[in-house]
Amino acid sequence: MPPEPVKVEAAIGLGGNVGDKRANIDRAVERLAAVPGVRVVARSGYYRTEPWGITEQDWFLNACLVVETTLSPADLLAACLAVETSLGRRRAERWGPRIIDLDILTFGGRTIDEPGLEVPHPRLMERAFVLAPLAELRPDLSVGGVRVADALATVGAGGVERLDWDVPPA
Repeated sequence: MPPEPVKVEAAIGLGGNVGDKRANIDRAVERLAAVPGVRVVARSGYYRTEPWGITEQDWFLNACLVVETTLSPADLLAACLAVETSLGRRRAERWGPRIIDLDILTFGGRTIDEPGLEVPHPRLMERAFVLAPLAELRPDLSVGGVRVADALATVGAGGVERLDWDVPPA
């Protein structure tokens, strides 16, 4: 009998600021959950956030998932990119408007530095719009020796508002 595939917990950040933002996030979660080898374990609430980088654009809606996966980091990235493409994502402008964005934030405590994939996400510990939903799910998760909740306290949650919307179950 072949060995059982190794399961790894990964955190995925989601966001977008074009169209029906909530529906886009919900569709992305559904499509990622349908990928063989990916199981959604936990799902944050929705967070309304100010634009970052290019500030002259609509506000963003952000969320976070914790998934259990048997995929490699590269295959999980490919799945995330396929979900983005299936929802109409076109990469036109860095930090510009987007229908949906999925980022691998963490992958089983590993550090990965490959072309097109850097984990933990390089600016994870600096961005409240990522830290707030991740801290909701895994406040004690350590990234680079710092707890996510502590990083959020340091960065502050200014410009990030948790919306009082029902969240579909994980």
